[in-house]
Amino acid sequence: MPVNYVGLEQARQADGLRMVVVGGIPSPWGEAAKGILKIKGLDWLAVRLDQRDDVMAAWTGCRNAPVLMLNDEAPRSDWQEILQLAERLSPEPALLPEEDPHRTEVLTLCAEICGVNGLGWFRRLDAVHRGLQGLEGFPPPVAGYLGKKYGYDAAHAGQYVPQVVRLLNKLSKRLQEQQQQGSRFYYGEQLSAVDIYAACFMALFRPLAEEVCPMPAPIRSAFSALDERILAALDERLLEHRDFIYQNYLELPLSL
Repeated sequence: MPVNYVGLEQARQADGLRMVVVGGIPSPWGEAAKGILKIKGLDWLAVRLDQRDDVMAAWTGCRNAPVLMLNDEAPRSDWQEILQLAERLSPEPALLPEEDPHRTEVLTLCAEICGVNGLGWFRRLDAVHRGLQGLEGFPPPVAGYLGKKYGYDAAHAGQYVPQVVRLLNKLSKRLQEQQQQGSRFYYGEQLSAVDIYAACFMALFRPLAEEVCPMPAPIRSAFSALDERILAALDERLLEHRDFIYQNYLELPLSL
């Protein structure tokens, strides 16, 4: 079922779940949150982010997306808060193991994909750096904005690609080990949150085809432009896993 987009005022007046998301671009943080809500079978209303809208910022407490709202509870903008709220509202199918140390291990893997200083974090900074250096990356105005927002530092730019490579290699090794055990998932024998994040964050390396993921050409170019070291680390099994998860659990075409 496609995402149900509504205006800001309709969402503010509604009860239940509402989420502010980036519009027109497959932002992996937002696409993963959409996927979690879909898998959980939760009904929700979507509002496209307008970073200039002061009313929206006052409602969500920030100018970012995704931000998940439940009734009059405090906004949730952190990936883990969104995931844990979905787990609370719809315990089945579980996307996190119930018991430690398994739960902690899954959350650690998730953080290495979508947390601060995770795969998405460093890949975004790398695209910022490329754009500011006149290479294929984010268009300079976008790169400048994102760089200020997420701590781009030209003095540390040389670390971005090696960190991306390290994390891609770690994910590839994890999948290889799982496949040797007869599993197509990152953890155990069934879908977990790691699989959703890993699938959605492949957009930052090789976006889905235009017919299922229409997006502005400059952003598609920025997502697709990869340093040779990253390209070498982009194991096909990572993309095969993405395709498996989208085909069996997530929604295509994307509702952007």
